[in-house]
Amino acid sequence: MRITSKGQVTIPIDVRQRLGLLPHTEVSIEIDGDGVRLRKTERAVERRGDRLLRRMKGRATADMSTDEIMALTRGED
Repeated sequence: MRITSKGQVTIPIDVRQRLGLLPHTEVSIEIDGDGVRLRKTERAVERRGDRLLRRMKGRATADMSTDEIMALTRGED
C-alpha cells in the first residue's frame, strides 16, 4: 500500500466492510508509537441510510395508506 502525493491511502474493501467504514464515515487518526491507528468517531456509529431517513421523515405528501403505497410500488392494481 502506498501513500499518494496528496497523502491519501486506500483502505482495502474487506477491511472497510468488516469495520463498517462506509463513505462519509467520520474517523480519527491517532499516533501509536511509530505507527498510526484509524478509529471510527462516535458520530460514525450512524447506520447506512439513517441520515437519509432522518432528512425525509415527515415529507410525504401522498394521502395514501402504507398498504396502498406498497401495492403501488409492487405494480399491483
